[in-house]
Amino acid sequence: MKLKEKMNNNDMSIVDHLEELRWRILKSLGSILLMSVLTFNFANFLVDILIKPASQINSDLNLQVLTIQGMFLLKWNLAIIGGIILSLPVITVQVWKFLSPGLYDKEKKILIPLILTAFICFILGGFFAYKVILPFSLDFFASMITADIQNNFSINYYFSFVLSLMIGAGLIFELPVASFLFSSIGLINPEFLKTYRREAIAITVVLSAIITPPDPISLIIMSIPMLILYEISIAVSWFANKLFNNEK
Repeated sequence: MKLKEKMNNNDMSIVDHLEELRWRILKSLGSILLMSVLTFNFANFLVDILIKPASQINSDLNLQVLTIQGMFLLKWNLAIIGGIILSLPVITVQVWKFLSPGLYDKEKKILIPLILTAFICFILGGFFAYKVILPFSLDFFASMITADIQNNFSINYYFSFVLSLMIGAGLIFELPVASFLFSSIGLINPEFLKTYRREAIAITVVLSAIITPPDPISLIIMSIPMLILYEISIAVSWFANKLFNNEK
């Protein structure tokens, strides 16, 4: 009986796979919708957290709602982002159930820890941006005013800036995870990363300049963790190559 079920699973047609994928996506979207509605009840709390850095800088900075529906849309945007974050366990399970039948035993053991590591790295990047980069960025831009001009910023643009900065830093902190994935399929190896270390440093500085304001302090603050992450990525690449080469 079990053998028959296994053969049926292996003989699934493309249509069957697409149908299964559709249900996995629908379940994930349902979880995001439910968690978004739940998060909306705490939208005021999230707003207070995200505007806190603006009240702790040296320069004066006033946030304003410039459209009638501005605050409502802002809270729903935060709710959707919160819904996605809270749904990550459900999304992880759905991804796991869809991919696991086609994976080797060693890959199955690695998949969930890899997803959890990616989530943790993203959260650490966002937290670093919130606690370190954001205060410097806000203080720098707010200090650019001249006489008789006030810092009255649209709260929607403020949150767009804050969330973009946090999400950008979160993605940059995924560098070790990307190194593991690319190394596992043979695209890169530790020798490649060491050979192009200088080029990587140059690219690191450019990326740091893009996601931070053009002042040397913020640039250095973002460049340092990126260089550390690159060195960690070399070690991760060595581990991935050793793991999957041994498997082969």
